Amino acid sequence: MTPPSADDRLAATKQLLLARPETTGKCELLQIPSPFPLPNSRVLLLEPAGSYGPELSRQLLDGTYDKPFILDCGALRFLHFEFDKVQSLMRFDEPDALCLRYTRKMMAFLLFNPKPRRILILGLGGGSLAKFCYRHLPSAAITAVENDPRVIALRDEFCVPADDERFRVLQGDGIRYVALQGPRQGVILVDTYDCHGAAPGLASAEFYLNARRRLTLGGVLVINIHGDTDERAFQFARIRSVFGNRVIALPVCEDGNLIALAFRTDNAVRNWARREHLAHALKERFGLNFPRFVRKMTRAPRVTALRVLA
Repeated sequence: MTPPSADDRLAATKQLLLARPETTGKCELLQIPSPFPLPNSRVLLLEPAGSYGPELSRQLLDGTYDKPFILDCGALRFLHFEFDKVQSLMRFDEPDALCLRYTRKMMAFLLFNPKPRRILILGLGGGSLAKFCYRHLPSAAITAVENDPRVIALRDEFCVPADDERFRVLQGDGIRYVALQGPRQGVILVDTYDCHGAAPGLASAEFYLNARRRLTLGGVLVINIHGDTDERAFQFARIRSVFGNRVIALPVCEDGNLIALAFRTDNAVRNWARREHLAHALKERFGLNFPRFVRKMTRAPRVTALRVLA
């Protein structure tokens, strides 16, 4: 692999910084009655006032609407690219909660790095991971990189905190961002799905080589893998081609997701007795079922991968 030149890194950095939103002012959204068969629901769209509602409803129903949209159902707010695929979910009464199972399991990195100094999140979505980390890990500096400016435009609607001294949202290609020179990260969280599926760069070993380089010695790379059995197997094999046996699979059986945790060093996947003890303390602190996460993991990542993906 040829590392990016200094000029390439500078150009990519400028592109990201120039694309960074200067304000987080609330955007104007068009509200229309929900065309979906759900009670007490409404849809919010990134469309100007006076847009033709029936045509927009038709596009939403037949899947040709090409922007992210919000669906409110009672106490719940969903982010969608397509109606049959939930991108993010928020509860109005607890906007920082992790409502989706796979997001809760991505926090399993705390079993291996409970006090990360820096967290990089690729893919903002509705900001579930960013909000949870911002609230519960006050000593961590958090950067979220989101490729779609329309998703960033909805950040206030999902109560994503404003940029400050320890939190920022950048618009840009997360795969390219990881390839840049920069500070090492204690945790890199990857959840880059949109209406077209996973970011194409995730199929490349180059991304995982760059991610490994950007991790601290005790760092953890966490990837949400979604798709059929073959897709999950291919993606998991790609990760292992770079990280070897320093990969643990954590299945989300109910949703068909697979969470992969990859580590820069062997030390991170040793001393399971300590992690079992730590899991109870983490459950008390964060309210997530870390003891169950430990039970679903394995001391032999190779065996887990074969069992989960077979």
